[in-house]
Amino acid sequence: MGDDRAPFLLAQISDPHIGAQWNGADPEDGLRRAVVAIQALPDRPDALLVSGDLTDNGAPDGYRRVRELLAPLELVPHVLPGNHDLREPLREEFGLPGQGEEPVSYVTDLGPIRLICLDSIIPGAEAGSLDGGRVEWLDLTLTKDTEKPTVVALHHPPLRTEIPTFERIGLAPASRDALAEVIARHPQVTRIVAGHVHRAIVAELAGRAVVTVPSTYLQAALDFTAPKLHMSADPPGFAIHAFRDGAITTHLQWIGSQG
Repeated sequence: MGDDRAPFLLAQISDPHIGAQWNGADPEDGLRRAVVAIQALPDRPDALLVSGDLTDNGAPDGYRRVRELLAPLELVPHVLPGNHDLREPLREEFGLPGQGEEPVSYVTDLGPIRLICLDSIIPGAEAGSLDGGRVEWLDLTLTKDTEKPTVVALHHPPLRTEIPTFERIGLAPASRDALAEVIARHPQVTRIVAGHVHRAIVAELAGRAVVTVPSTYLQAALDFTAPKLHMSADPPGFAIHAFRDGAITTHLQWIGSQG
């Protein structure tokens, strides 16, 4: 017999890049369409994650605009910084812990699941890292609750894309290896999710699935040999992570031209 109980739904959007002007495309339109598409789902999400690059330049008014565009969802946005973000205005607008240039890493109890947002940025750089005690912080945080299913979210995905440009601006291999060692010790981590690459990619780290979600803006072209990154007008998208009885299923949803 089927189980007709509603799963707990975590919506994830990423890389809206408010303030950008890439290829003449409007990032606000992309985020607006994503919000409309999420609202149109037959099942309302229970929580919202925004996995970095909320703005293109870290301007405070950009973060205010992101909050305004997300408001129709009536969900608290759990946000983390991307390489285009600035930590201080991000944490001020969204009431995040810490101050100044401290890493924006924190844990949130979402009822049946635990969400850990792990700061992976290097201020002023496109690539990512988990140095400066961030891996140790994650290990300690996971140790404090070993039972509840946990999602670890970061901006830079701990995987190899095999796309040359993203390999140069991805998470440092040493950080990826250190993260794998921590994840291997904590079986309650059910999924690792990220953004940054403007593509949907699925890989594995320490036996756990790593999923990246499309941008609500432009997408990265699938080209394994191009020396430079090319953006395409492929449809924007988002993810819905569905939890039930300790298990997680991730659905990737693309947004059609009509929103």
